[in-house]
Amino acid sequence: MDEQDDIEIAPDEDEGAERAEEKVANMREELAATRREKQEYMDGWQRAKADYVNALKRFETDKKELEVRGRIRAIEALLPALDALERAKKHGDIPDDFAGIAKHLENAFASLGLEVVGEVGETFDPALHEALGQDETTGVGADNTISAVLEKGWKAGDVLVRPAKVRVFHSPS
Repeated sequence: MDEQDDIEIAPDEDEGAERAEEKVANMREELAATRREKQEYMDGWQRAKADYVNALKRFETDKKELEVRGRIRAIEALLPALDALERAKKHGDIPDDFAGIAKHLENAFASLGLEVVGEVGETFDPALHEALGQDETTGVGADNTISAVLEKGWKAGDVLVRPAKVRVFHSPS
């Protein structure tokens, strides 16, 4: 009977080993599926994080652009007043009462980063200057330089608010 017991025990052990192997195989499949799922979640989280960082950068860029646009709109609205005051100053027609106002307006424009564009002697640049006429010159090196500024141009940082209206020297043909 001992031999029969041994024979009967062997198949039970094989079945137990097979079940254990099935369980291990199932657990490995579950582990692999869990790892794939974890990677999908990680990839999704990383994409969402990258989208968030990009959105923050875009919002910051948009904010700066809106600030520049607002500053330029304010400058454009006030430029005619500054032009009128400068013309009056140039002709000596500005009353003493308005000299202080003119100075405050000039300081306000300076604080907004406004810079003058176009001065006599500068090389003509169509990106910054609008040529309204030409003056002949025989001077060497004077060709294509500004001979007169009819109306000042303005820029705020890298943004041209208004091109300078100028006359330009040219050599006779």
